[in-house]
Amino acid sequence: MARSQSANQELTEVLNQLWHLDTNRLKPGTDYIISLQGRAGYVAQGSNYARDKARAPLFTYVNEDKLKTIKTFAHFINLLDNYETSTGVSETVTSEELKENRLFIDAIVETDLMKSAHKYLVKKGQSPSDTTQFKRQLYDIWFRLYHRDRSGGEDSCGFEHVFVGETKYGREVMGLHNWIQFYLQEKHNHIDYKGYKARDNKDSPDEDDHVLNLQFSWKGLVKPIGGSFIGVSPEFEFALFTIIFLMSTEKMTSVVVKIDEYVLELVVYRHGQSIGTSFPKLLSSNNRDL
Repeated sequence: MARSQSANQELTEVLNQLWHLDTNRLKPGTDYIISLQGRAGYVAQGSNYARDKARAPLFTYVNEDKLKTIKTFAHFINLLDNYETSTGVSETVTSEELKENRLFIDAIVETDLMKSAHKYLVKKGQSPSDTTQFKRQLYDIWFRLYHRDRSGGEDSCGFEHVFVGETKYGREVMGLHNWIQFYLQEKHNHIDYKGYKARDNKDSPDEDDHVLNLQFSWKGLVKPIGGSFIGVSPEFEFALFTIIFLMSTEKMTSVVVKIDEYVLELVVYRHGQSIGTSFPKLLSSNNRDL
């Protein structure tokens, strides 16, 4: 798909519909508070040194009651401890974990947001209309294990990569594009937020932005830049990236859309019939110039 800066109209419409249906999204300044601090600097390829432009954590406060009581969030959090972060280390999936995966999919499929995404995918001929089959499709896209590192067993899946994060050969951080995982890892002192990424000072984000480009270190390894939605529900990210994944058969798909006030590039890499990785890249916000 050609990289163009003009937004994809049809997808923009569909994704804004999902944005409006995201009733579980947390409110900035109320349900959570972030502290952006300084603009992160350049990190050389392969280097694990980053100047810390943020003394304090990114998340000052998150209403954990909401994380525990909103069904999709609670089921989502149960999944975060199910993975070996190292690629090349085979994943062992227990029956307990399989059950957690299924409960999570059941919970998101019950939301109006996911019902709307499902309806769109059926209309496009990309998903079965039967809910049970649709759940199986979601399972295969996100939870089916595959080899990311050729040397080992089935060591990865889309969910682990995108939402939990992985390390490669103990040298680099891969994935980890989810704000809940970021917050929980930060709380346990596994993540050190280094600052936000912006092209220039005019482009600085603000505290209620729902999409950010971040720099951080995790388990001692630096992620020079990682795009992440902030505050959104797990079902929103699942729906959005599933749609983009299913709308193309390319190894890498990149679309520009405008969701709410954000102009984003949404990137999805496929790994066979599953998601390899997916993330948002913030291009501009508040109608600031591109």
